[in-house]
Amino acid sequence: MTQTEHPRSRPGQQAGIPQSAAPLPRVWLVCNAASGSNDDASVSRVEENLADAGFPVVRTLRFPEEDAPTPAVLDAAQVDLLVTFGGDGTTHSVVAAASGWSGAVLVLPGGTMNMLPKRLHGDVPVEEIVARLAGGPLDTVRPTVIASRHGIGLTGVLAGPGTVWNEVREAMRAVNIVEFVNTARQAISWSANGPKVFCAESDCGREDGYAAITVTPGESGLEANGYYAESLADYAGQGIALLNRDFRDGPHDSLGSHRRLKLVCPDGEPMGLLIDGEPFDGGAEEEFYLATCEVDLVTTRNAS
Repeated sequence: MTQTEHPRSRPGQQAGIPQSAAPLPRVWLVCNAASGSNDDASVSRVEENLADAGFPVVRTLRFPEEDAPTPAVLDAAQVDLLVTFGGDGTTHSVVAAASGWSGAVLVLPGGTMNMLPKRLHGDVPVEEIVARLAGGPLDTVRPTVIASRHGIGLTGVLAGPGTVWNEVREAMRAVNIVEFVNTARQAISWSANGPKVFCAESDCGREDGYAAITVTPGESGLEANGYYAESLADYAGQGIALLNRDFRDGPHDSLGSHRRLKLVCPDGEPMGLLIDGEPFDGGAEEEFYLATCEVDLVTTRNAS
């Protein structure tokens, strides 16, 4: 993870000008009403917190109704800091769209799991993160990420029939009890009987494969774990863990750390695939490798 500093002021500030005369950074905010805590009141609080810290928002974009901004759009508007306030899926889209930009992206926790904000700031609320920004230059990092033919994964990949539990989560979000019950039953059956996924590396887990394999970016490699179950009851319990994206308590095998990793569905069927919690069209084989994020992300860990 490479670390740099971004000045608070706009590029081109002349040396010798008093700090009080320095122009305020130009800030855009991207939020998503479908994310866990993104109602109008919470977005207004984020805007107020940013203004209090010296980062007033000049434009708020509502994703996905409005596109995540690209480097060309951000440069044309002379944006210095792009703030994203949403879940892991929204963050994925915003950071991916901004890749290659010379500015900095501040990722705030506005969803359910908030896995990238925890990595960048610790498990702390928005108010504390933003308060840490006041009065000094921004510390930024370029963390390791997962790269594949689908683009980047900032927090992790889930592959295998267990990805069907994402449909159960969507039914929960919609508060559709009938659909939730039906999809939960289908998910248990598909997790148990759907085509398993294998890690193609040598000495990499069970010969009969796994209902779910997770891949997480680490500092020196991709950490892989294979999740299995022995009965339908186990699959139901594992499904609850999948719903919460909390796999640590489920029965699993460590599949090691890899710079490059290939997952295979030997039946030749496309594998279920979630990247940062969002569904993608998986193939019978998928390859992932360790890469570095291509835009600076603000970190406040050193300010805590």
